[in-house]
Amino acid sequence: MDIFVFPPIAAILNGTYIAVEAFITLITPFAGAFSAAIAIVVLTMLARTLLVPVGRSQVKAEWARRRIQPKLAALQQRYKKNPQLLQEKTAALYKAENVSPFAGILPALAQLPVISLVYALFIRVTIDGHANALLGQHLFGASLGTSFVSALGTGSVASIMVSLVLFALIGVTAWASRRVNLRNALPATSVTAARIASVVSWMPFITVVFAAFVPLAAAVYLTVTTSWTLVERALLRRRYWISGRPDHPEQQDAHRLQRETHRKRDALSPSRSAQRRVAE
Repeated sequence: MDIFVFPPIAAILNGTYIAVEAFITLITPFAGAFSAAIAIVVLTMLARTLLVPVGRSQVKAEWARRRIQPKLAALQQRYKKNPQLLQEKTAALYKAENVSPFAGILPALAQLPVISLVYALFIRVTIDGHANALLGQHLFGASLGTSFVSALGTGSVASIMVSLVLFALIGVTAWASRRVNLRNALPATSVTAARIASVVSWMPFITVVFAAFVPLAAAVYLTVTTSWTLVERALLRRRYWISGRPDHPEQQDAHRLQRETHRKRDALSPSRSAQRRVAE
């Protein structure tokens, strides 16, 4: 079922499309052939600005989980032979610390409608029954409606080159995101968990693969939104993870937790110790 043909959703999508087309017409005398790409960037940034409160909630939830992690680890060690009592103690800990084990999930789900709406604008050939003229625009001679895979088939040099530049930008962002995620990862409780965490850390690079199969307009969107996420999380963590106050008790706990994370990770995978020292 295509939810974007549902009248209310189709009307919202069409209204957004009309606004974007109007913006392109407005800036064309100044931006020329770059008007459509600029419009994609501006719309993406506006959407992400609206979602900043959601990002703030997710970062606060991250800090809440990190804050109670030492206590949670202590409970798991103490009651590991009594699963039922461990469950009860864990629930009591979450309640006492006013932390929900599902914190951050609802904010993540809340942003899906906005992201889906914006993304649909860059991949749909038709919108509310009419052609999506945005996909007929060009960037450096490359059609915004052509994917990298399609360009390989048609031999469009412009589309291939522009796509490769975008892939490189997304790849750099994915690499930076992976480093940040590994540095901020909570301690692995087993070799299996460490291996899973290592595999999951590569997930940001999936965006590069995904970008190869969507129209160039969507690839531009993915480039902007992934970069925004990286910068936004860094700024919000700086604000809400009590950085800049090393004398704060919770910050001291965070430092101890980070050292414990590195120690356990190195113990589970000796080769990671050398890799981390090189990275640092």
